[in-house]
Amino acid sequence: MRALPVVVAVLLLAVPVAGVMSPTAGSESPAVVEASVDPVASVDPVASADPVASVDSVASADPVASVDSVASVDSVYSADPVAPPQLPSDPSQVDESNLTFRTLSAPAGADSRVASAPRGANLGPALSFSVADAGAAVETAAVVDRIESAETSTERQRLILAALSRIERDEVSLHSRQSNVFRAHASGNLSDRELLDELVRISATAREYDQRLERIDALAEETDGFSSPTRLDELQVALQVYEGPVRDTAFATARGEVSAAEIHVESTANSVTLATIVDGEYVRETFRNDRWNRGGGAISNDEAIEATAESYPETAALRAPDAFGAGSIQRISIPHEHGLLRTFVSGGTEQVFVEHQRIDLDAFPDAERVSEAGDGFSVTVERSYVGGPVTVTVRDEETDEPTPDVTVTKSVGDGDSRAIGTTNADGVVRTLSPAESYRITVVDEPRVVVVDDLRPTATPRLVDDE
Repeated sequence: MRALPVVVAVLLLAVPVAGVMSPTAGSESPAVVEASVDPVASVDPVASADPVASVDSVASADPVASVDSVASVDSVYSADPVAPPQLPSDPSQVDESNLTFRTLSAPAGADSRVASAPRGANLGPALSFSVADAGAAVETAAVVDRIESAETSTERQRLILAALSRIERDEVSLHSRQSNVFRAHASGNLSDRELLDELVRISATAREYDQRLERIDALAEETDGFSSPTRLDELQVALQVYEGPVRDTAFATARGEVSAAEIHVESTANSVTLATIVDGEYVRETFRNDRWNRGGGAISNDEAIEATAESYPETAALRAPDAFGAGSIQRISIPHEHGLLRTFVSGGTEQVFVEHQRIDLDAFPDAERVSEAGDGFSVTVERSYVGGPVTVTVRDEETDEPTPDVTVTKSVGDGDSRAIGTTNADGVVRTLSPAESYRITVVDEPRVVVVDDLRPTATPRLVDDE
């Protein structure tokens, strides 16, 4: 333990300087078979100002550890697949003209708080994340050391079970912590930045617990006359529900590992939806507490696959789902030619309560076009649902050639216009749809084209949530 200050000092020196670019993961992050960008601290650097920070009674005792490995998409789906023959999916038989990617959203009719939060490099949180990473590594090492130092097999078994029970209690605290974050943001007591920071910390804490379970599992297998308790698998899947691809992006931008990103945030008392655009993909995650029965009974692979296929029939038609899980939670994955759908299905409700989606923007089907021409420009806006991607394409009015390096702004309601970027070589720039009416303006002084009175389209909700 006396070595901790040295570890902290090394990590502090290793923190990327804000604005420095480096490759990032950009892949999904269920923990058993894959890992994403380095997780962040479970300790809130602004705890005194955060009304929800004190909820996690174990945060200081179990800070998180760094994970640097990233699995490929193919390796994700090779682990524990279950693909029942009753759900065939021949892509050649899919009518893509009618394709839609349904999405889990806030409860219908619920009061929600919606915002679009810019996320950029922030050295302060990055430093605090690295400090806590050091504490997490020490804590996990201490657990492993105690187990390995046991003098008898009986004592070793007792320590393994105690460590497992501790993580079970920590997961309960983690759920309470996240639920309070949802409510605090929805009621206006937590800012968008604070919400994102806290959700990233929760994700990282869950990933650290998951990594600790991996070590405990290995130690159990090495113990004479003992094997891993069956509840370990269920607990691992339960911890994965707190992770998410948008949380990973929020963390990477804070560290300066990727460029600044616009992140859509929508919260209710029982849910949070996050969305962003990364490397040509629309990335979205939703968590619905009202669809999770934490005391529900066991659910089988087949039942969870059926629940997902019925909720997302168009996506399930692209490829048969795979399942991995145990007990009352199943994780379902549908990797398809246009992206990835991952769901977590609850026993008791037999409903999807967590969704992660990645959709190739070039194939995004849930958009409606609005066009305007003038001042030598032909402008097309492909609008979508609240939090969905909005694609703006600018072309020369006479030649129909793409017009690059043109500034495009967005104003929401009666608000001021803010630049969303400049068009690329294809004349394209993208943003996220607000909940209110909005205006897109193309500016290349003295030329200006305005596409006004744009409104979000209807959200393609799950079949059982319409």
